[in-house]
Amino acid sequence: MAEKKAKKLLFTRQEMFELNKKVLLKRGVSIEAIAEISFQQQSKYTDNITRELCQESVEKILSLRDVFHHVQLAAEIDRLAEQRMFQGPIQDIILEDLGLFGIDETMGLDVAGLYGTIGQTNFGDIDVNKHGIVKRLNDAGKEDDICHTFLDDIVGAIAAAASTRVAQVTNEEIAHEDVGVKRFSIFDL
Repeated sequence: MAEKKAKKLLFTRQEMFELNKKVLLKRGVSIEAIAEISFQQQSKYTDNITRELCQESVEKILSLRDVFHHVQLAAEIDRLAEQRMFQGPIQDIILEDLGLFGIDETMGLDVAGLYGTIGQTNFGDIDVNKHGIVKRLNDAGKEDDICHTFLDDIVGAIAAAASTRVAQVTNEEIAHEDVGVKRFSIFDL
């Protein structure tokens, strides 16, 4: 009898980042598209924000374990809804993205909440105003057999968290300059 291979349940941050990147790309979402939302949101409040810092922030967030679980689950729920794998009324509720169904927003708030109330406030802005890739996902989800009910909120939440992280990094840099310290690791945030 063949020996049963152990299931892999734990992943390194790099592995989680790569798996998240892969599932997002498969669903039509690039890191650059998420970073662009963060850039647009944060550049209203802070001068000299770079797209590179926004992209770095998205990448960092995509490597976090809680975010890994959210991204993987959101993409899988949407995929299963597209394949009509759910039973009962929940199938149509998810596939049609019923406005009164708030579980997808709850997951988004959870991800954005990793960066506190400001992260959640940023998510509210993105969720209501549907910026960039979030709008494209939301609009595509209105077509037959395409479901982005969960993914559009998770992507918006990642952008919101990244936007908040950018503000934190920028303010940390200013605080360090005020005390005469020029260098610190932005990976500490």
